[in-house]
Amino acid sequence: MRGMADGVDGAADVRVVLVTAPDRAAGEKLARELVMRRLAACVNLVDGVTSIYRWQGAIEEAREVLLIAKTTAARYAEFERALLELHPYDTPECIALTPEHVTAKYRAWLQAETR
Repeated sequence: MRGMADGVDGAADVRVVLVTAPDRAAGEKLARELVMRRLAACVNLVDGVTSIYRWQGAIEEAREVLLIAKTTAARYAEFERALLELHPYDTPECIALTPEHVTAKYRAWLQAETR
């Protein structure tokens, strides 16, 4: 019997993408555009994220909004191109993760909304 690790459940086609934005308005604008273009089925916005990072040799701290976008492997390249086009940062965070498991009904909905 094949298991989830074999990609039988279709999770290999799903991408969860982490993106930060400078504020709620910028995050909402990005999220709406990505969903409108069918590059993401859903984008969650998490307010109140504090990011501490090194930038141009200095340690920085910023309040940001975290976007958690759900898309497919087939749409990911276009998602990334659009993000780079739309994002206000010169170097936006864009980290794509492949989940271990996605329920069949959610996966089917996600795939339908990103066609």
